[in-house]
Amino acid sequence: MREPYAVSERQSTLPEVLRAAPCIEVPAGSRVFAQGQQASSYLFVTAGSVKVFARSSEGREVVLYRVQAGEMCTLTTSCMLGRTPYPAEAVTESDVSARTLGAAEFDRALAGADDFRQFVFASFGKRLADIMQRMEQLVLECVRNRLARCLLRRAGPDHVAVVTHEELALDVGTAREVVSRHLKAMEQGGLIELQRGRIVLRHPEILRVM
Repeated sequence: MREPYAVSERQSTLPEVLRAAPCIEVPAGSRVFAQGQQASSYLFVTAGSVKVFARSSEGREVVLYRVQAGEMCTLTTSCMLGRTPYPAEAVTESDVSARTLGAAEFDRALAGADDFRQFVFASFGKRLADIMQRMEQLVLECVRNRLARCLLRRAGPDHVAVVTHEELALDVGTAREVVSRHLKAMEQGGLIELQRGRIVLRHPEILRVM
């Protein structure tokens, strides 16, 4: 379990219906939901990380957002409210713990518990704003800038990002070959050093202003 992502439910402001909901454990690398599947449970993540991504007909993937401790899945909420199938997929990036409510319980709580209803819509609104910002970045910002930001986000205190070119491509929404070309150009410019399975940020201060 990734401790930095863990959240203490005793210190949180979760509605009573969620504090009383059963907790499930999902191993790393598990599929949470698939495109076209009907949403059957409302999930609130208490530990770990879930990656939500879209897949084109050609097989290209783009990360839409991540659900981490203290967050709910926007698509799950939307699909449960609208009774629509999932338009994307999700997998666990680490071992995940989550509180879960079945569809019938979700509907009853939404209709009868003011604190739960306010929690759901406040969380939904915040996450939707985050997704819109993500989509704006994918559409308007160049790959080089998105890649620089992604490297900074992935890097630890030692300025080393343990990540593959494929993972970076998923994060920035482009092809692996495009990411590799940009990384090579950054290395030639002295900004980074490419090593096997990791990237050393030589000048993070320059990457921050890109």
